[in-house]
Amino acid sequence: MLIASEKRIKVGTRPRKRWQKEFGEWYNDVLIKAEIYDHRYPAKGMGVWRGYGKKIANRVYGILKKMLDENGYEEVQFPALIPEKIFRIESEHVRGFEAEVFWVTRGGLTELEEKYVLRPTSETPMYYMFRIWINSYRDLPVKIYQIVNVWRYETKWTRPLFREREISVFFEAHGAFASKEENENEVKLATKIYATFFRKLGIPFIITERPEWDKFPGAEKTYAFDTLMPNGRALQIGTVHNLGQRFAKAFDIKFQDKDLKIKHVWQNCFGVSGRVVTSIIAIHGDDHGLALLPSIAPIQIVIVPIPYKGFEQAVIQKCREVYKRLKNAGFSVVLDESDETPGEKFYKWELRGVPLRIEIGPTDIKEKKITITRRDTFERIRVDEEKIVDAIRELMNKVEEEMKKAAWDWFNSKLKIANSKEEVEKLLEEGYIILTSWCGDEKCVEDITELPGVKILGALVDENLEYIKPKHEKCIFCERKAKYLVAIAKSY
Repeated sequence: MLIASEKRIKVGTRPRKRWQKEFGEWYNDVLIKAEIYDHRYPAKGMGVWRGYGKKIANRVYGILKKMLDENGYEEVQFPALIPEKIFRIESEHVRGFEAEVFWVTRGGLTELEEKYVLRPTSETPMYYMFRIWINSYRDLPVKIYQIVNVWRYETKWTRPLFREREISVFFEAHGAFASKEENENEVKLATKIYATFFRKLGIPFIITERPEWDKFPGAEKTYAFDTLMPNGRALQIGTVHNLGQRFAKAFDIKFQDKDLKIKHVWQNCFGVSGRVVTSIIAIHGDDHGLALLPSIAPIQIVIVPIPYKGFEQAVIQKCREVYKRLKNAGFSVVLDESDETPGEKFYKWELRGVPLRIEIGPTDIKEKKITITRRDTFERIRVDEEKIVDAIRELMNKVEEEMKKAAWDWFNSKLKIANSKEEVEKLLEEGYIILTSWCGDEKCVEDITELPGVKILGALVDENLEYIKPKHEKCIFCERKAKYLVAIAKSY
């Protein structure tokens, strides 16, 4: 099935019917046909990053890496295999992951004396090494990150980049600090880094403190970023975990402080996965496929010749001149000289989300004009050829900001305050993230969480991790005193 008809649509409109009503099928089509990620690999929950998709992922993660580097983090690379004895040190962490891990039990034809775990996340191997590296306050803080593959045995269902058995481009940062205050400040910094990162990508979000029953295994507190997919399901896109001293005590990570006393370190960790790319595809896409922000698009501009009989050479020559000029100005640009028709080229590059398309034909050459089409709105603009570089720069900035605003406007329209349990249930069916007042007791929301796919995301917090005040004095579920403004949604 084609993602979109090749029939041209009305200028300024953006077709988003299939994008929303048939999101699952649309999403799988885009991954394959735009050559982002091929999930037809013959192992459940595993797939192949295609060249174009990998370029998008590299640009996205490049933004995050730059932010981490600027805030004193250092990139590292840890082994994928974790010895069983190390993995089992922190019991709560093991209980959270044991049912999901892959075990390596044989090397070649030889049964191993000790089993290994394929990395589900890296707290245990990293903190084993922290115990070796950290001896004095002078060794602190430790702030590291890595971008690796992790493996989790998902037994229910898998979906490309949403929920996989091999999670590729998994980013995880880990820190160790001398005091509780330093660690808490770093948790807030991590939250602000993620908020800035997601805004740069035009991914709207809410931040919640996950309830006690949904924390990361071994964490004191878990803070999560959630966005919304076109089908009305929330998607967790990033987490920040305050680990306190639990792992430090389990792994005996101690240091001698300035007062000569021996103390345990304080720790946190935070991570994102390929769901970031999923969110970019889903939030900015439409029935024609991808729509990429200029800042992350591997190809920012495509030039499509519009030849007429007798003018072929002149058109191609002009296209090559414009290509060279834009390339020299620092833009990522492609000149499509293939033998496909202009309509086929339009379809191909719209599918891949190239932000701007330049069309050059005999009339443009005669009038010394350039025709530019925006991928996000399909608006067509004509500019003087001599002003093309400045016009492109201005237009890219405009596209970037308007795409981000459109995403936030849509997201905010999908947040609804509920004043009763009945209203919560009604709004859930309509695909909203519901915000309402809650006492914090798991038992009073059991009826809601038993509904198919429904999740208590947690208490809404701001970027300083302060609780946002509830809208009612009483919990709408049990009428006890409300403590939190809670977010509830159907969720992946």
